Amino acid sequence: MKTEWDYTTLAEAYLNRPDYSEAAIDAMLAIAGLTTGKVCDIGAGVAHLTLMLAVRGFDVAAVEPNDAMRANGTKRTASLPNVRWFEGTGEQTGQASNTFDIVTFGSSFNVCDRQLALKETARILKPKGWFTCMWNHRRLDDPIQESIESIIKDSVPDYGYGTRRENQTAMIEDSGLFLSVVHLDSSVLHEQSIEKCVEAWRSHATLARQAGDSFPGVVQAIEDYLKGLGQDTIKIPYSTNIWVAQLA
Repeated sequence: MKTEWDYTTLAEAYLNRPDYSEAAIDAMLAIAGLTTGKVCDIGAGVAHLTLMLAVRGFDVAAVEPNDAMRANGTKRTASLPNVRWFEGTGEQTGQASNTFDIVTFGSSFNVCDRQLALKETARILKPKGWFTCMWNHRRLDDPIQESIESIIKDSVPDYGYGTRRENQTAMIEDSGLFLSVVHLDSSVLHEQSIEKCVEAWRSHATLARQAGDSFPGVVQAIEDYLKGLGQDTIKIPYSTNIWVAQLA
């Protein structure tokens, strides 16, 4: 399925992206009062969030527009009978109305027309169902991450993270479709090999879009810096940010 943002060339590198905080996912489900049920995971990618929900016993409809990403996600969840994959977008999921207990957007809400995606979410949710969107944000006050940001801005001076680092509360409330929004923030520390860390950067769609033809050079500069640290691995502090709201 053709979308404005094409993740085909990033699909393999996406396998090295970090998972969300386990504690944050559990807190999200606790707020929704769910221990089982049907989930529509929109923009499921290579199944990072899909897997976390499936192993907790939820039946997951994983919706992903990109063929390469969906193929990788399908492989990763092949042994799980409670996961099914579909081609679709946040604005047009192709799912039946009044079907799901919760709809999730894992690092994907920002690539949608958010108001249209909220309307589609409301359509496919059961009455009093739940919406949630989330991202892993690198802690930019970490010395290594500060240095990486400097490398990026040397090549892309106006580099920005767009809506993925915004507070989503007003956007959700403005739809008029949901009740009060709850924001969760949970720290998580990931340790990665230098090689896997560099591969994760190769999947960074926001940087790829803004850097354009300079993207390979920026990733190479990040790789050179990380290898220059003289370490086999680095610890990367993240904050998993989640917004949760119940259908009105």
